[in-house]
Amino acid sequence: MTQLLEMSGVAVAEPVELSPARHPLPRRGRSRLIRRTLITADVAGLALAFLIAELLFGSHGRIDRVHEDVEVLLFVASLPFWIAGAHVYGLYKQDEQRTDHITMDDVVGVVNLVTLGTWLFFGLTVLTGVAHPIFDKLGAFWVLAIALVTTCRIAGRTFARRRPAYVQRALIIGAGPIGQLVAAKLVRHPEYRIELAGFVDGSSYASGPIAPVLGEPADVVDLIGEHDIDRVIFVGAEPARDVLIQLVRELHEHDVQVDLVPPLYEVVGPTFGVHTVEGLPLLGLPPVQLTSWSRALKRGVDVIVSSILLVLLAPFFGLIALWIKLDSAGPVFFRQVRVGLGDEYFRLYKFRTMVVDADARKREFAHLNRHHHQNGDGRLFKIDGDPRVTRSGRFLRRYYLDEFPQLVNVLKGNMSLVGPRPLIPEEDVFVGEWGRKRLRLKPGMTGAWQVLGRSETSFDDMIKLDYIYVTNWSLAGDFRLLVQTAGLVARGTGRSF
Repeated sequence: MTQLLEMSGVAVAEPVELSPARHPLPRRGRSRLIRRTLITADVAGLALAFLIAELLFGSHGRIDRVHEDVEVLLFVASLPFWIAGAHVYGLYKQDEQRTDHITMDDVVGVVNLVTLGTWLFFGLTVLTGVAHPIFDKLGAFWVLAIALVTTCRIAGRTFARRRPAYVQRALIIGAGPIGQLVAAKLVRHPEYRIELAGFVDGSSYASGPIAPVLGEPADVVDLIGEHDIDRVIFVGAEPARDVLIQLVRELHEHDVQVDLVPPLYEVVGPTFGVHTVEGLPLLGLPPVQLTSWSRALKRGVDVIVSSILLVLLAPFFGLIALWIKLDSAGPVFFRQVRVGLGDEYFRLYKFRTMVVDADARKREFAHLNRHHHQNGDGRLFKIDGDPRVTRSGRFLRRYYLDEFPQLVNVLKGNMSLVGPRPLIPEEDVFVGEWGRKRLRLKPGMTGAWQVLGRSETSFDDMIKLDYIYVTNWSLAGDFRLLVQTAGLVARGTGRSF
């Protein structure tokens, strides 16, 4: 078990017994906090949009208008309907259920809600004669409301996720290898704000290095109260099926979020669908259909975005180039052969962050390779505090700025903004047969491997993430990963090696 955790990149430590009194928060704290915060954010966004539209357009001397005070009253009276509509669109409940929910996932719902609400208001007021809204002012409110509600939701979530009440306490049912893997991923992603209280298992598993085994399945209901549990995660086939069903039913009565790890989790991606056969739920995995239309759409986004960014960032690139030249001897750019779409080789561009003889000195520092040191896997080469990295290079790596010249690769067609990790040939030889499906799409400047795993990702996990990305590709998924990448860049959570 310890070996599995070390392979997952988690430092091994002695188990610590957690006290139930450590977090005397009421259960479902996240639900109440996020619901109130998002309602406040929605009201603030709508109010700002109304105010700005009023200031920009006003009445402009037009006749047959109601007084501005009446407009304000009508707007205030409509707010409960906006909130009710947001509830209908599910805009207040996803944060509690989904560990990785971000505001980007709300955009479609926000657009639909604001569009429906704005033009429904327009139609009702015109038909009833209660008011005669100016069309251009209403159009301005529509555009502003979409932008401001989304912005206020981002600010609200940032605030809420820093509050102690947002933390959820979790139990994992099953302390075997899959349970330990889930625990390791929760530890690697503190941004999920899920604190693992421990495991429940009826087998002979001892307490692990991450959290203790607190009891058997029969103890789960008691453990919920003792440890203030908000979320229970079921993995594997333990306990027996009939016991498992009864346990889930009991947990529903105790107002606890229940998560089930699917048996074939290695191939289940975010685009799976749930359908039924006479009430029996089935998880549907769509066939891999990378149509020419999908590829053309993805390529169009790459060309437009990379072209705009290259023009806008050109002066900034000049400053970076000057800093690199002043900081250390050698060229500004680092060029390296990578394996791309269909096993074709291409030359990848980056800002140079290492001394010029870094490759020649690689063997000298091989003993510091974090992947080899943690699990005996030398397929990836990463060193914390790599002595070959220059002073300017450490800053560029921290904010991922060294990656930006790859926009040239994107424009040329070697790469995409989002895609599988571009491997060097020495790494690519270790990719097995099924893993080669990752090269059905062009490698990306960013991807699931960077957003979800970052530098702690093992080679095998990286291949799995790429496989799931390619076999579940969608344009919305690409935009989501780009938004998450932008957050990583802004926070300066880049590579420490």
